[in-house]
Amino acid sequence: MISYYLEILLLSIIQGISEFIPVSSSAHLLLFSKFKDFDHSSLQIDISLHLGSLLAIIIYFRKDLINSYKNKKLLNLIFFGSLPLIIFGFFFYKFGIIDLVRNLKVISWTTFIFGILLFFADKKTQNKNIVKDLTLKNIFLIGFFQAISIIPGVSRSGIVITACRYSNFNRVDAAKISFLLSIPALTGASVLGFNDIQYKSFEFNLAIYLSVLFSFIFSYMTIKFLLYYLQKFSLNVFVFYRLILSLLLFIIAYS
Repeated sequence: MISYYLEILLLSIIQGISEFIPVSSSAHLLLFSKFKDFDHSSLQIDISLHLGSLLAIIIYFRKDLINSYKNKKLLNLIFFGSLPLIIFGFFFYKFGIIDLVRNLKVISWTTFIFGILLFFADKKTQNKNIVKDLTLKNIFLIGFFQAISIIPGVSRSGIVITACRYSNFNRVDAAKISFLLSIPALTGASVLGFNDIQYKSFEFNLAIYLSVLFSFIFSYMTIKFLLYYLQKFSLNVFVFYRLILSLLLFIIAYS
């Protein structure tokens, strides 16, 4: 029983941290699974973890969301920026394309390649911000890049921040855009999860409550940390981390 709750805690840490920093959550889950079998992981737990992260985003940005009716740019970002992901996601899952790219070798290469892209993107000038410079053109461009994150190993937050930096948005606002775009993404992941278990009963037990709670805590802490960190430092530490992670994955994939 203790190992059960420790497993939930570990999954919550992976979800809460890797969902929002520019690294790959799928790469971490795959790597950890090589050393630890998640015997108690289930679709219900996965949904709970996503709900915890979603709750953290909503609470952290509650003032922005409450006042969003006054800020059409924010509404445009959340709606139009999510359309490419929804469209691509539908076709990837509908026709089983996602199963073709969900393997260790693909995750190894995407972790590496998109880490390099993040490095060069972060070298761009940073003179744009959400309030003044977020246009529909930028939103659709960022949304298109976010759709690429359907491929495992890319990292949704990583590719969104990369697109924002290439578009000359400062690091903090790039992270904020990534966070706000995670609301439809996490909602969609939860809805798809509920759809998959529509013919089964969703039991609200202690494990479910703990999954939501732990995921919420680590997600909220990660959001707060990253926004503070990017005020002072570059994204290089995440780039180097991705390169090291991809090296480990390459060794496992090709050994």
